Amino acid sequence: MWYAVTRTTLRCMTSFPSPAEELRVLDAELRHLDARRAFLLSRRAWLVSALYAAAPGPTPAAPPVRRPEATAPRVQNVLLILGGVLLTVAAIAFTLVSWGHMGIAGRALVLGAVTVAALGAPVLLLRRGLRSTAEAVAGLGLALTVLDAYALHEVAFTGADGTGYAAAAAAVLATVWAAYGLGLGALPTGAAESGSTVPRTALGLPLPLALGAAQLPLLLWSFAVNASVETVTAVLLVTAAADTAIALRVSLVPVRIVAVVGAAGWGALGVSAAGWLSWAATGPSAAARAAALLALAAVIALTTAWLAPKPALALGTALTGGLLVVTGLGGIARAVLPEMWTVPAHLLCGLALLTAVRVQAPEPVRRGLVHASAVVQGLALATTVPVVTIALLGPVSLLERIWSGPPADARAAVTLDAPWPPNTATVPLVLAAVAGVLALTGRTAPWRTPALVGASVLTWATVLVLPAVLELPYAAGLMAQGLLLVVTLALAGLARSAAPERPQPSTAADRLRSPLPLTGTLLALVTSVSLVLHSLATEPATLIALATSTVLFAAAAWRTDLGVLAAPASLVHATALTCAIGASAGWEPQHTALLVLTVPAIAALVATRLDDSPMTIPVEATGAAAGLLAIALSSVHPPLLALTLALCGVIVTGRAVRPDRRHLGHLAAALFVTASWVRLAVWEVGSPEAYTLPVTLPALLVGRLRRRRDVTVSSWTAYGPGLAVTLVPSLFAAWGDTHWLRPLLLGVAALTVTLLGARHRLQAPLLLGGATLALVALHELAPYIAQVVDALPRWVPPALAGLALLAAGATYEQRLRDARRMRNLLGKLS
Repeated sequence: MWYAVTRTTLRCMTSFPSPAEELRVLDAELRHLDARRAFLLSRRAWLVSALYAAAPGPTPAAPPVRRPEATAPRVQNVLLILGGVLLTVAAIAFTLVSWGHMGIAGRALVLGAVTVAALGAPVLLLRRGLRSTAEAVAGLGLALTVLDAYALHEVAFTGADGTGYAAAAAAVLATVWAAYGLGLGALPTGAAESGSTVPRTALGLPLPLALGAAQLPLLLWSFAVNASVETVTAVLLVTAAADTAIALRVSLVPVRIVAVVGAAGWGALGVSAAGWLSWAATGPSAAARAAALLALAAVIALTTAWLAPKPALALGTALTGGLLVVTGLGGIARAVLPEMWTVPAHLLCGLALLTAVRVQAPEPVRRGLVHASAVVQGLALATTVPVVTIALLGPVSLLERIWSGPPADARAAVTLDAPWPPNTATVPLVLAAVAGVLALTGRTAPWRTPALVGASVLTWATVLVLPAVLELPYAAGLMAQGLLLVVTLALAGLARSAAPERPQPSTAADRLRSPLPLTGTLLALVTSVSLVLHSLATEPATLIALATSTVLFAAAAWRTDLGVLAAPASLVHATALTCAIGASAGWEPQHTALLVLTVPAIAALVATRLDDSPMTIPVEATGAAAGLLAIALSSVHPPLLALTLALCGVIVTGRAVRPDRRHLGHLAAALFVTASWVRLAVWEVGSPEAYTLPVTLPALLVGRLRRRRDVTVSSWTAYGPGLAVTLVPSLFAAWGDTHWLRPLLLGVAALTVTLLGARHRLQAPLLLGGATLALVALHELAPYIAQVVDALPRWVPPALAGLALLAAGATYEQRLRDARRMRNLLGKLS
């Protein structure tokens, strides 16, 4: 076909056919192409259908291939290590057991030859590229050198001291191993079997083992010469210093690991021993020697920090170095100065570390020394916690001895029968020193606000503990706390935000959320509580302290932006003052309750003037708490309890006049009702109507007024509660009453309510009154019904019940229609 097409095309190209002939040729070619395409499509369709018809199952998975559980290099290393260990064990057994069967020449020849062979074989193995094998053989050779040293001691130096010989042998072995390792690294590089070259550090064992052996000579020598504890400690620190230098200068990883482990281990032991020597020092000379050792450790740590490549390591070692310096100098001061100056001496040394910020040193080193100073200051403050705690919480014991008489001094006021901690004369000095440091260093620091807050708290604690520490007179201690309260409140009122870049708070609540005013206010509150507790020893002091605290907090709430906390605090102190006045006058609790009610009244008046101030809710809550206290105090005397409840209702009613406090009207009504019930109980009134009618009448009046203002209010909401309060208790009383007067009056009242509900089409009066009227009638007719039932035969009631059921079933449809009509009629009622 393609031949014919090609021939035709060539003929057309050479003979220039006419358009008709050319058109005929093109049509023929297109028909051939269509035929070929149809053939290929049909063949494709047949193949697809054949594949789907076969529907072959899933291709079977390839059989699992067993993988080797260990790689070839790992197997090689295990074999080499096992071989080296076995050869080493054999050499040890030969040296210890079979040594005596040979002469001196034979022993030296065998052991020397084996050692030389074991140490020389790695040279050839490295030239052939067998590094792992060379490593194993070299390990065997190094172990043999230890056996050589042991054999040499047993043969030639039998009279030498074992510890001294071990020190010398360790030094020699360390030197030999180091030279061996460096010598192998200096060999000319030869091509390995794989085409690689021998590295500069050909073997990994000799140099780390040499460094490990180098740890022992000085320590063993100190043991051999029976050196003192100070000398042994110095040896430990010198060894740690050498390891530190190697770790900082050597780049070989195995050697650096050994050096780091040695520096950390020996350094920790040396520092621990030096610290123990400093703590146990009994004189200046011993303390000076311990300080020298600690200074050596500090130099090592600071040098490491200076040269450390990583900031975290530099920070940690600088911190450690600073603490070591403080420990050494503090130990000297402890040995020279009295015991009470131990903490100030350490604190002074710690504060001296702050000068590091001006030293030309790396930044991590300076930060580490500053952190060390912070740690020392924190530990110094920790020693003051017992004294501050006793000064703050000690007066709580006076609650059991109110007005028992003035203590001997300010210390006796806080300790009473408890012991006072020893060596506390310098506690105020420590607190003041740290407070001054925070105030000075925090002026330009990013953490200015926390620093100022901490300084204010520590200054407050200094003044708090000062009277007890100095054993001032009791009155002087009270005056000091009073002045502290005044100053704290004044500073809290004048405080501003410690961050100048932030805008000043715009409202009183926002200002109080600032750290400094909030801290000052809280400290003032704590001071006032401490002052009141201290004043409980005598009656005049208690009254003066409570009155002073009340006035001060009221002034702070009025003249500053601290009212959210100051106003409630003033009311709380005023409440305590009224209780104290009542107790001072010898009043009974129920009479004191009437005096306490002046606080809720004042709180209500103040809240009226505050409008929408943030102080409104705290003031109202404090007044409510004082009202509850008054009710609790008067609960032992029912007549005065009724009066107290009524007065509380009057106060709450005054607050309920405001549109935003209308919900308090329910509380006022409840207080009035409760007061009336208590009064009725006092009068021994047992009729429930006397308790319910005072509630029903106002409730119905309020419901009527509400329905007049809002026509959508249902009768159940307006009149239901008021009617139920009287009808339900009276109904229960009528069912248990044998007289005719109460059922008659209740029936008349229920009939009246029912008629009024029907007249005005109100569901609640109609249903409640009708149900009550029906139950009252049933109660009155019950005896007659019982007589009739007793007179009838026993089969009459079942027969009547059956007839009733038949009648109900016969007129079921009519009853349903009547029920629907009644429901619609009730639905039309409001």
